[in-house]
Amino acid sequence: MRTVIRDVRLFDGEKTSTDATVLIVDDRIADYDGGTADIEIDGAGKTLLPGLIDAHTHVFGDDLAEALRHGVTTELDMFCLPNHLPAQRALAAERDDVADFRSAGTLATAPGGHPSQLLTAPGMDALDVAPFDTIERPDQAEDFVRARIAEGVDYLKIVVDDGAVHGTRLPVLGADTAAALVTAAHAAGLRVLAHAVTAAEVRIALDAGVDGLAHVWTDEDTALVDRVAAQGVFVVSTLVYFAAIGDPSAQAPDCARTGTLDGATRVARALHRAGVPLLAGTDATPFVPAHGVDLHTELRMLTEAGLTPEQALAAATSLPARHFGLADRGRIAPGLRADLLLVDGDPTTDITATTALAEVWRRGVRRAR
Repeated sequence: MRTVIRDVRLFDGEKTSTDATVLIVDDRIADYDGGTADIEIDGAGKTLLPGLIDAHTHVFGDDLAEALRHGVTTELDMFCLPNHLPAQRALAAERDDVADFRSAGTLATAPGGHPSQLLTAPGMDALDVAPFDTIERPDQAEDFVRARIAEGVDYLKIVVDDGAVHGTRLPVLGADTAAALVTAAHAAGLRVLAHAVTAAEVRIALDAGVDGLAHVWTDEDTALVDRVAAQGVFVVSTLVYFAAIGDPSAQAPDCARTGTLDGATRVARALHRAGVPLLAGTDATPFVPAHGVDLHTELRMLTEAGLTPEQALAAATSLPARHFGLADRGRIAPGLRADLLLVDGDPTTDITATTALAEVWRRGVRRAR
């Protein structure tokens, strides 16, 4: 199958060009050779983007299908319960009407630690929540990582969160256990991300040697921003998550409405100014934030935090692909996967145009409209 998109504005994941012609052959982007095509699409007035990547989600049920409906072609899951993970992996591998999927599988948290308090919240019983492994001591780290590898994870996520931002007090991993987990994961070739939402927790994660932070944090600390930059750590933004937990009308599992968005936005702005890679992520769940649609909200919020529209688009395409080792996507170039999004208008100047979906391709398959 050959599809040609003609005369289209092209954001290739890093830069923008005009009046481009892009060829899709089967599941790949190819050099345009001037030949005939099975499908021709007029791209005038439209912009072609790499399929969007949400760098922080939690997948249940039909979430991957909902993501693709909104142009999100890959989700990077940060905790998929062990009784759900095999089915979601099979779904993403076998079907092209859902987003692709990478996962941390079972995250590393203390017994009773975050997010244990959310798994018993109203509404969670409908999601078939099952028990999962936890970790207490540094000497358990190698076995914990070995179990995650057997689970088929793509990276490890550790949780350093005492519950304060959620309006409670929770058991939390010790600094020595966090460091042992990072050492064991790196020895096994896994990247490590940390859930840490206060500056004190981020310091523990940085001391442990993590590769990335799964959230911006909520209390300002300029020296900490400089340290994140110096250590080469990337940060997933999740501003829409902080908006949700600060919104009393949000239909989410019960947690404190602490109004942390302003602090998180200021931290995102400072990280961006310091040159720290910001990756667009939502912390989407079956409640709020929502899969797919709220990544577009996140892009808008990133521009409000100081990113240009092109920088925000890169935060949801080339940057997550680069920092998660997904060399086959996130950009539009010959040989890469044909995960693509065609929108009306110009999101490189008006980020809200990403919501004006015209076409979506996942692995070269054009999604039924």
